[in-house]
Amino acid sequence: MSTKGNRRIVHVTLDEKTVIRRKPEVEHERAVAIFDLLEDNEFCPCDHADDGPYHLHLSIEDNRLVFDVRRDDDSALDKITLPVTGFRSIVRDYFLICESYYQAIKRSSPSQIEAIDMGRRGLHNEGSEMLRERLAGKVEMDLQTARRLFTLICVLHIRG
Repeated sequence: MSTKGNRRIVHVTLDEKTVIRRKPEVEHERAVAIFDLLEDNEFCPCDHADDGPYHLHLSIEDNRLVFDVRRDDDSALDKITLPVTGFRSIVRDYFLICESYYQAIKRSSPSQIEAIDMGRRGLHNEGSEMLRERLAGKVEMDLQTARRLFTLICVLHIRG
């Protein structure tokens, strides 16, 4: 396998022990993000560039976002934590605009839906870039990988 082939996530798990029942739209977004992430991603912990491909376990523990990075055999490799606080505001705003988007699909004109969707994508990009910045020097990843991981981080924020 090529080096680039090893710089990727081949398995992802979300810690969903505190998950409440989610709306079908959220479940769909989660499933699509995981599928797309596993199909095409570039992910490499800076201190473990030769240890891929990787399994990634995402969770939120004690107000920290935890990236539990494991080897392909699922043995522990690295645990990277980020404060959740920096993401709360953008995740909250993203949830609000997604709710507006889902409502608009049911009763708005195509141009209104498009305008809301542009705002939704803009916030999603902002959250993805924030994730890349916070992980700089710890994990290298491309924008599409960051976008999919940001979606999964949003899903983890939905709690009872």
